[in-house]
Amino acid sequence: EGPTEESGGGSVQEGGSLRLACTTSGFRFEGLYMGWYRQAPGDECELVASISRDRSIHYTKSVESRFTLSQDNVKNTVYLQMNYLKPEDTAVYYCQADVKTGERYCNSRACYTHPFPCGGQGTQVTVSA
Repeated sequence: EGPTEESGGGSVQEGGSLRLACTTSGFRFEGLYMGWYRQAPGDECELVASISRDRSIHYTKSVESRFTLSQDNVKNTVYLQMNYLKPEDTAVYYCQADVKTGERYCNSRACYTHPFPCGGQGTQVTVSA
């Protein structure tokens, strides 16, 4: 196993779109719980979207109908398509995989025995009004 890697962040105008990607060469995402998180300065780490082991997908209310999580098993990549971006979406975005729930979690810095989703490298998303 190894860390994940986020990419795709950038600066856009309000109403614009970005697609974030999370990949790793350390393990396969298939069948794992994966989450996209974000943290703005002064705010707590927030779960934005997740895909469960049964492949059900969930979104936090503030991004429903605007963000779409998808998974490409061939590329071993999980995407977060973000449309109709708002200034309040500005944050550093992170991905974390629950390699073994309760025992092993990998973010984009390292793997840990406890969840540490906003402790990775992250990718900055900035939305201007």
